[in-house]
Amino acid sequence: MRLALNQRTAILLHEGTSGAQGKTGLALLRYSEAPIVAIIDHESVGRSLTELTGIKRDVPIVGSVAAALEYKPEVLVIGIAPKGGAVPDSYWHEIKDALEAGMSLVNGLHTPLATMSELKALLKPGQLIWDVRKEPPNLDVASGLARTLPCRRVLTVGTDMAIGKMSTSLELHWASKLRGWRSKFLATGQTGMMLEGDGVALDAVRVDFAAGAVEQMVMRYGKNYDILHVEGQGSLLHPGSTATLPLIRGSQPTQLVLVHRAGQTHNRNNPHVPIPPLPKVIQLYETLASAAGSFAPVPVVGIALNTAHLEETAAQEAIAQTTAETGLPCTDVVRFGAGVLLDAVMRN
Repeated sequence: MRLALNQRTAILLHEGTSGAQGKTGLALLRYSEAPIVAIIDHESVGRSLTELTGIKRDVPIVGSVAAALEYKPEVLVIGIAPKGGAVPDSYWHEIKDALEAGMSLVNGLHTPLATMSELKALLKPGQLIWDVRKEPPNLDVASGLARTLPCRRVLTVGTDMAIGKMSTSLELHWASKLRGWRSKFLATGQTGMMLEGDGVALDAVRVDFAAGAVEQMVMRYGKNYDILHVEGQGSLLHPGSTATLPLIRGSQPTQLVLVHRAGQTHNRNNPHVPIPPLPKVIQLYETLASAAGSFAPVPVVGIALNTAHLEETAAQEAIAQTTAETGLPCTDVVRFGAGVLLDAVMRN
């Protein structure tokens, strides 16, 4: 399943349009081709999406599902990604209102909704509840098979969580297609899966099978494409992250792209954890990826710098400084395109 290109969609984003929890909804607003007809956020009613977020999409912001019905949405997407992935208490009546109004529901949270009898009782013929975060069937442990594939496998890695790894992979994927490459974006999180229609919700997979789930996905597509852009998750520098290593081992990447927020010096949610200088982070990722020779050498070929919080002149200065610091190509792929980084991928 995916967000259908012809289904009118509303995104439930209470406290998320201008807050830290709106990652899923904001990514859909930036990248989804589905007709998004309303944003539901009681804190931002009537405000401009573009002024709030910089996303150039004209979508009205209303205060409730009931207020969104005048735009005739057919699907409600829960657009937040809160810590722990639980459904906020204030969302339950909105979810029920949407189902009672005949809308289908896309749920990217950890709380499964499709099996709840109270919600199932509200469904009419044609309505669906899609719980995106589900473990795929028939998993096995990884064996390093992806290294036998002839395609490039580009994995985004980061200095923190939620800094733009998915956006970087998507921008690289689209740039690859524009150049005539047979390219595939491999989603590993709930938002990417909503956009792409398939993938692996890695944080729903038991840890013993996480690398195997990635390997299974990469092997499914690797022989039919020139380049796979594997969506990164988590960070080796984050004390609560377990996703990056399975992605490295399962995909056996040929290149890494490091994603970093300009000026960030510490883990956002754990300020006692510093982010080392980028050359040391690059060394860490390259050393771990090769495992002292057990696996092939994997270079970090460029830096995707998130400069969304900077004015354009300051962003250009940060990019130039990062290039000087690391000796690697650097750009903000959302602002300036991914061409510089794609060139680096193709050179290696």
